[in-house]
Amino acid sequence: MGHKLKIAGWITIGALTGALTTVSLQTTARANMAPLPLEELQQLAAVFSMVKSDYVEPVDEKKLINDAITGMVASLDPHSQYYDKKTFKEFREGTTGRFVGVGIEITQEEGLVKVVSPIEGSPAFRAGMKSGDMITKIDDTAVKGLSLNDAVKRMRGEPGTKVMLTIFRKDENRTFPVSIVREEIKTQSVKGKVMEPGMGWIRLSQFQERSVEDFTKKLDDLYKEDPKLKGLVLDLRNDPGGLLDAAVAVSAVFLPDNVTVVSTNGQMAESKFAYKAAPEFYRSSNVDPIARLNQTTKGFYKKVPLVVLVNEGSASASEIVAGALQDHKRATIMGSQTFGKGSVQTVRQLGADTALKITTARYYTPSGRSIQAKGIVPDVLLDDTAEGSPYAVLRMREADLDKHLQSGQGNEATKAQEKEREKAREEAIKRLEEESKKPNSERRPPEFGSDKDFQLQQAILRLKGLPVLASKTQTERPVSEAKDN
Repeated sequence: MGHKLKIAGWITIGALTGALTTVSLQTTARANMAPLPLEELQQLAAVFSMVKSDYVEPVDEKKLINDAITGMVASLDPHSQYYDKKTFKEFREGTTGRFVGVGIEITQEEGLVKVVSPIEGSPAFRAGMKSGDMITKIDDTAVKGLSLNDAVKRMRGEPGTKVMLTIFRKDENRTFPVSIVREEIKTQSVKGKVMEPGMGWIRLSQFQERSVEDFTKKLDDLYKEDPKLKGLVLDLRNDPGGLLDAAVAVSAVFLPDNVTVVSTNGQMAESKFAYKAAPEFYRSSNVDPIARLNQTTKGFYKKVPLVVLVNEGSASASEIVAGALQDHKRATIMGSQTFGKGSVQTVRQLGADTALKITTARYYTPSGRSIQAKGIVPDVLLDDTAEGSPYAVLRMREADLDKHLQSGQGNEATKAQEKEREKAREEAIKRLEEESKKPNSERRPPEFGSDKDFQLQQAILRLKGLPVLASKTQTERPVSEAKDN
């Protein structure tokens, strides 16, 4: 395991730009470099020379080269990326779960920055920003035309400084400014409590460096509070992913020792690998928090009845955990079909302060199912509320991203299915327009873990062996064809 990781680099996972990830950085390029296409490189050099000598005004040589590299890598898929000095520093800061900014998970849509979700407790969260908000301006700079990296740079800054974001909220059909004071974001990725006697709930919002330690401590606290727990709900809704070793560790809490958690497969020989529920696959120090948990709880969590909640926002590391627990029949998966981010990114350091993040493999569940573009289909499909999920069709998934990597296992959606989906989207948009006329208080979704959390209540009913109100409208979404525009 250790040898292979040194060759391939620590593998990083995450749903979208802004998801917290980590890597082991290779300081040298791979020895087996592919042959170079000399004619095309000569053409590139000729273009560079012409731009440098003939353009209307002097150009920055380094910027030209950086932009060329950035464009080349960005053309591959949504998750490959070139890191210059500043973005590489920010990337490494993000892996620890601590960085200075406004505290939002973001992606790009129609040339604008779209908020996937505000990080709980962050300045953006306290300012009332919501999932789906579109950022149109950062201070006085229009977002249209900026790369996602440039947008991130402008939102990052020194603690205590202000940034003005102009927001377009589609469901309210209004544009408004939000002034936010930047601060160090210390994301708390684990929450949990005893919902009622015998029923526990633990939520993991991101897979960070300290998540495993926090996760096992919270499970120990739940056990001490109620040693006679009869069931546990593992809540991975809207968890965008993070560290692979953390995903393996969380799976290992509940699975038998040494069973396969996830495997990878790609073009390189070292990308063909299986990760198992054993300390050497997740432990980064001499301390094994899972062994400690098993000792204090007498192996309780290896056998407690388990339900895992997922939705369209559950991605990458979340999907690895859900897929492993599903394949080993260790848990009932409930909720909505997950995001479908099942590709492996390896980060290779190019110099002292630049790096390349490149997709090198796909993830597969223990039974061999590709996670990429399809995601994990729950055993029990649940709507968001007792009234249904009228806007689920509008939620973005990996298969909706431009240039997304296909599953590699076929089963792409037919044109008829895509047409039917587009019709459903149009109907959902009309309903959304009507819904936007209602007061904000009537449209605010219940907080995860609250007594009004419909999906959580259904999970608890399942653990009690009682009937649940499963969705009558949701069906498995076929894998969409790759987009190349």
